[in-house]
Amino acid sequence: MTTVIQAQDVSFSYGGEPILTKIGFSVCKGDFVAIIGQNGAGKSTLIKLLLGLLPLQSGSIRLFDREIRRFKDWPKIGYVPQNGISGAGFPATAEEIVRLNLYSQIGPLRFPKKVHAEKVKKALELVSMEKHAKSLIGSLSGGQLQRVMIARVLVSGPEVMLLDEPTTGIDTKAAQALYELLARLNRETGLTIAMVTHDIARASDYVSRTLCLEEGSLVELQREQVKEELSHKHKHPHIIWRDAEENMGNDL
Repeated sequence: MTTVIQAQDVSFSYGGEPILTKIGFSVCKGDFVAIIGQNGAGKSTLIKLLLGLLPLQSGSIRLFDREIRRFKDWPKIGYVPQNGISGAGFPATAEEIVRLNLYSQIGPLRFPKKVHAEKVKKALELVSMEKHAKSLIGSLSGGQLQRVMIARVLVSGPEVMLLDEPTTGIDTKAAQALYELLARLNRETGLTIAMVTHDIARASDYVSRTLCLEEGSLVELQREQVKEELSHKHKHPHIIWRDAEENMGNDL
């Protein structure tokens, strides 16, 4: 199976405080991976290292079998940040937000062409938001906004998508629908997905692998281990099991 991400002996510190200590893992083409761990465990730091947003201090990261310092094909990797955009007071439609990721193709001071409009339409269809293409994002729920952000990534045709806490701020029903969407994209399009989440109670039904960051180390949990944790409602000292009550709202 083709390896698209490989990390080996990766360590990272902030101000001399170790965050990651010689961690190693690989992600293969077609994987749907959850990265879990308590706040401060280094989950977002790891994502930023994979995106080249933080300098690699030690160890190695290879993307599509190329050392990250020499990797240039960044359109292959899409990123959905946590709370990537706030709808409040932002005078743009869903299709305009998605079109932003085609700026390099459209070019400065040029108008989008039919081919660009078709790409935007297709991306919105993939996330079931085509009926909201002309809606101002300020009128959308949190769950709908997150779908638009995913469409914004999909419009440029990545092979890998990284997400940081995609269900933050949306309610239980919308969160489950979002996981179902990600699982469908993974299954039907072959998109490789690596997702940081606290919400393993719901995500475990959809992901194919679970990586746990704990005290700077990373271990892979087998499906049976995750089920055991959940069945006993065991509070692992370094995993927060999010209760549904935390996500009340109307993001349908």
